[in-house]
Amino acid sequence: MGVSKLEESSLLLDEKLLRFMDQLESLEEKRATLNSLIEQGWFSISKARYSMGNKQVSALQYASEIEPVVCVHARTLENGEVDFFTRKVEQKCSNNIEKDAMSVEDIGPQEEGVRRRIKPKSDTTQKDACEEASSGKSPEVTPVRKNEHNPQQDPLKWFGILVPQSLKQAQSSFKQVIELSAEIATLQTAVLKTRQEFMDGMKDKRILQEEASDSGAE
Repeated sequence: MGVSKLEESSLLLDEKLLRFMDQLESLEEKRATLNSLIEQGWFSISKARYSMGNKQVSALQYASEIEPVVCVHARTLENGEVDFFTRKVEQKCSNNIEKDAMSVEDIGPQEEGVRRRIKPKSDTTQKDACEEASSGKSPEVTPVRKNEHNPQQDPLKWFGILVPQSLKQAQSSFKQVIELSAEIATLQTAVLKTRQEFMDGMKDKRILQEEASDSGAE
């Protein structure tokens, strides 16, 4: 009976060792890919700085308020492993803000002419305001939108409308880095878990070997 348990323990250790080696190999490949993408991203940024100028591609172009577009989340699976994954942040009202910004840009050059045309209508608006005041109705207050950067917009727009292809390549590389970082973190936790299971299995095997040797001596 003890021999069968010892053999079973050895087979389980072999399986855990093979799984551990496969995970290490995959982890090493993903880390090499991660380093390559980071190097490629920084090289693309240096090319963009060379073509646009050092001051045009720097932290000075960052928006005053920055919110993440992608967040990394973690969840515990049924087998006890931790899974890291990325999820895009839902951009609330981002489309409306972009439409408003586009409309402002379109009518911006014609703003003076529009004001001259609608001057005669100012009298009627004042009369309407007086009538509402006399009737006791509160006039509607239109909120004033500040002309600020949308923190959830594409970061490439911080550096201008027509950015070089190298800057777009840098963004693409770092986007892949984020996704790959989550995969590496998940695989790293799996490697640590498999390693702990292997060490626990080694302890159990030693106990079985001691029990088998004691029973054989008797």
